[in-house]
Amino acid sequence: MLDTERFDHEPGGGLARSTAELAEDYGKVPRRTPRRALCRISPSGNSDEINIRFGLYRDDDLLGDVRPRGIHPYRMGVEAHSGPEKAYLFVRCTSPRLEGSDKRPVRIRGTLTFLRSKLPDTVPVREAHLTILHSATLAVVRKLGCEGDAGLDAAPVFRPRGG
Repeated sequence: MLDTERFDHEPGGGLARSTAELAEDYGKVPRRTPRRALCRISPSGNSDEINIRFGLYRDDDLLGDVRPRGIHPYRMGVEAHSGPEKAYLFVRCTSPRLEGSDKRPVRIRGTLTFLRSKLPDTVPVREAHLTILHSATLAVVRKLGCEGDAGLDAAPVFRPRGG
């Protein structure tokens, strides 16, 4: 997607840091927005960049039937959307590691942002972005111990949502 085989990256620990921040934010009111990226991918010597971030969401943050330009809905998790510049994946997590989540599931939003994307708005591009975000989200929900992998399949299944 970045047309390169060589990348610069942030120091490690993104998964542990991101899941710890989600657990910490879940216990607070008001809940905070996403902090540092789980991962940031940049081709060496290039200004393109892909960021993946996780944060908590409220139900009114869901896009529902709203169709932002260049974003297409999919049936994945609670809700998923993808386009050439962004992808979103919303899930709900119940975990014995997160006190109270059995009564109020943790609402987790994963966001993939492709800065300065020149990719076309095609099904393969959208599915590639969702594949990356699904993989990262699956790692997060497994690290948090979410029951049933927060409703995610082991591999992404692409079902566009019509409407």
